[in-house]
Amino acid sequence: MALRITVIGTGYLGATHAACMAELGFEVLGLDIDPEKIAMLAAGRVPMYEPGLAELLVKHVAGHEGSSGRLRFTSSYQEAADFGDVHFICVNTPQKKGEFAADMSYVDSALDSLAPHLTRPALVVGKSTVPVGSAGRLAERLAALAPAGEAAELAWNPEFLREGYAVGDTLHPDRLVVGVRGGRAEQLLREVYATLIDEGVPFVVTDYPTSELVKAAANSFLATKISFINAMAEVCESAGADVSQLSKALSYDERIGGKFLNAGLGFGGGCLPKDIRAFMARAGELGADQALTFLREVDSINMRRRSRMVELAREQCGGGFLGRRVAVLGAAFKPNSDDIRDSPALNVAAQIQLQGAQVTVYDPKAMDNARKMFPGLAYADSPLEAAEGAHVVLHLTEWQEFRELDPAELGAVVAERRMLDGRNVLDVAAWRAAGWTYRAMGRPTVE
Repeated sequence: MALRITVIGTGYLGATHAACMAELGFEVLGLDIDPEKIAMLAAGRVPMYEPGLAELLVKHVAGHEGSSGRLRFTSSYQEAADFGDVHFICVNTPQKKGEFAADMSYVDSALDSLAPHLTRPALVVGKSTVPVGSAGRLAERLAALAPAGEAAELAWNPEFLREGYAVGDTLHPDRLVVGVRGGRAEQLLREVYATLIDEGVPFVVTDYPTSELVKAAANSFLATKISFINAMAEVCESAGADVSQLSKALSYDERIGGKFLNAGLGFGGGCLPKDIRAFMARAGELGADQALTFLREVDSINMRRRSRMVELAREQCGGGFLGRRVAVLGAAFKPNSDDIRDSPALNVAAQIQLQGAQVTVYDPKAMDNARKMFPGLAYADSPLEAAEGAHVVLHLTEWQEFRELDPAELGAVVAERRMLDGRNVLDVAAWRAAGWTYRAMGRPTVE
């Protein structure tokens, strides 16, 4: 009989995983304790913006004309246990308030709620990002709480999704990593991912702690690479060099490569910042804190980018913000997403507003979320409306829409043609030809 799958937690990770498992041909039941979210998903609507996900839901959610009917949603753990053979835990692990450590309460609650209903052999698969050592603890708890005992097994299968590309990253991942203790768990996961394995996706089998460390190490490496080029941008500012040319030259070295080597405002979102902090915290608990002290500087460099953008904006406003209008293009922490968690763009906008400027924000997808989180900022329905009367325009989220702006058209509505490119991607020549003063971090000679 074909495996049936449940997905516990229907946020960015869970909703995407559930829809993609249905796309791979499985019968899937998604579970969430938020009835409003369940109602939205059951109606084929996505509670967040993720390209391609809405179409995938409509294609598979039961009850919609023309759908496969392979995907349903519930809030009942009993129903999930009765339905599924493989249960994926996809809940969030945010940063604890006032600490660097990860908050494991959602993962613990999901397992504690599911386990007492597991009366037959089942595989519980963690996909959430957790501190190393968590899987071992959870495996023991699962066996103790489940009526099936040791027949209720645990595996860890970390996710490597990029928001904005989550559907593609699930259906066409660059690798699959599974941490297991026994052959049955590996066999079941090979069955779940058979289509991807047949397509040539590497399937890496490890123990629990290694699988947990892969995700932490990957995010730490990416954060380090981003902060490295931003540290070079700081040096370029002092030396009169151009960090974009520096990055281009470095990218030709195959040992380094060009990905994640674009200097700018730095990283944000719900993953990289909290994950590297949780990694540092866990290393300290294990007595290996010295091994990760460099991540403190990685974090510090990243946060300095935001302060530096505020300084540059102040300079462009003549040394002070009082009585000045500032347009901010971007609210999401990255393009192709409406996620504003730890958004560098909104952090900069809020800092500038607190220092006396009138700040107006525009973003193609994140406006509703931004208004809820930062109600004191002004918002516009287009880049032109945001820039009207502005003394400086800040490009802070790398949407394609902003790259395609007409410098002359935008210049017609501003008070002063001053552009601060926080992502180093705009066409400098085109903006300068239209009479704009162009400035970017790490490029002091490009005006």
